[in-house]
Amino acid sequence: MKAFITGATGFVGSHVAEQLVQRGDEVLALARRPDAHTQLAALGCTSVAASLDDGAALRAALAGADIVYHIAGAISAASADEFFAVNEGGTRKLIAAVRDAAPHARFVYVSSQAALGPSPRHTPLDEDAAANPVTAYGRSKLAGERAVQTGGLAWTIVRPPSVYGPRDREFLQLFQVVKRGMAPVFGDGSQQLSLVYVEDLARAIILAGTAPVAAARVYHAAHGEIALARDVAKEAGRAIGRNPIVLPLPGAIASPIVALVGAAARLAGRRTVINSDKMAEFLAPAWLLSAARAERELGWKATVALREGMQLTGQWYRDRGWI
Repeated sequence: MKAFITGATGFVGSHVAEQLVQRGDEVLALARRPDAHTQLAALGCTSVAASLDDGAALRAALAGADIVYHIAGAISAASADEFFAVNEGGTRKLIAAVRDAAPHARFVYVSSQAALGPSPRHTPLDEDAAANPVTAYGRSKLAGERAVQTGGLAWTIVRPPSVYGPRDREFLQLFQVVKRGMAPVFGDGSQQLSLVYVEDLARAIILAGTAPVAAARVYHAAHGEIALARDVAKEAGRAIGRNPIVLPLPGAIASPIVALVGAAARLAGRRTVINSDKMAEFLAPAWLLSAARAERELGWKATVALREGMQLTGQWYRDRGWI
């Protein structure tokens, strides 16, 4: 099987690439930066020096591909326009290149729970629930989904919730904070969450690209456990031998803090996922997904629960001196 992957130098993409190589696939990975080639070679991938704006090089690399896994995307941006330029516009560019070079390939788009929006408490949403994204990021990922569904290719969409595990730098920030003995949580810490360990998610993404039944289907890939935000912080602490004090941040306190963090990042020319637009996500009562369809149709099931996953993640961080 010849697979082409975007985002293989990122957190989720690197795990997908690694699992594809392990199963014996020929893996070509998009490399926009010169320094990416060494990293991709270490994963066992053949790197392709191109970008989504380089149509000729992209089409040449895609020739003969059986599956295209589009995992790259923007999770932070300076504006809504930037989110849409990457998550919708970049997706459209890749679809156009695939149509030209590998029109029979399966196109797997890794979206996000943010494209669907928050759920009611105690009510995991299935794939047919009405989408109601509450951030520019979520709206841009939903626009990417619609580009895929109307792009003229055989497609599959995978929506994960919050993803954690080795190589992740977002949850790393949580571990760094709880190591100091504090665990700030938005609201009162009772937000209900679905999560997925990265290796479980990578299996789901690969199944979405290889199972015949998955064509023209959307799948949620989440562990069935419902976790509270404060318990996620506590498990991160437990994983590194800490018992942090949970510090609730009600909206009235959190909103100005988040606004300052976002403003400081903009002044410094940095991207951050902590900004005022994200407050609707931070304070939503629940973010729950049902993975029943993936379990039923793909035979996939998340096997790593929160406690085990946090232990594995914390150990990986410690072994590499990240915390």
